[in-house]
Amino acid sequence: MSTLYLVRHGETEENAARILQGHMPGHLSASGVAQLRALRDELLPVAFDTVVCSDLKRCVDSARILTEGRALPVSYTSVLRERDWGSLAGKPIDSLQGGAPFPDDVESVDDMLRRAAGFLDFMREHYAGRTVMVVSHGLFCRAIRSAYARVPMKDIDRMQNATYRVLTLD
Repeated sequence: MSTLYLVRHGETEENAARILQGHMPGHLSASGVAQLRALRDELLPVAFDTVVCSDLKRCVDSARILTEGRALPVSYTSVLRERDWGSLAGKPIDSLQGGAPFPDDVESVDDMLRRAAGFLDFMREHYAGRTVMVVSHGLFCRAIRSAYARVPMKDIDRMQNATYRVLTLD
């Protein structure tokens, strides 16, 4: 059995401006840094074995803050990246209103859920018996939790920046 602490990165300037980031790097805001420091202190009692982190800058920077004062190995992977918004990346979130179909270069929900399920299988196989901090993104954290609970993503609550959920894998 392994325990995953699924963490969403701290607030970015793009989150505050309501911009679709997708695979953009993102830049932590001052508020995001403060959020992460508070979360780091809250998680101090947890004896993590390792950290697995999205390779996008906003998560890399978040993991660096979350692991300050700890000698933890950190591995980075593109599997934990946010949904690929393709040509919509960098556009205002409000531009999604109106129900227009997404362009073909936007990652489908089904593809994102398959990626999430594959990540959980990988964690079961390679991190059995460990307590792991997993640093990822809001929508992808929902996909992971959806795959874990085997319920539609619409039934999974949204994580705020610099918050976490605990998953136990058999």
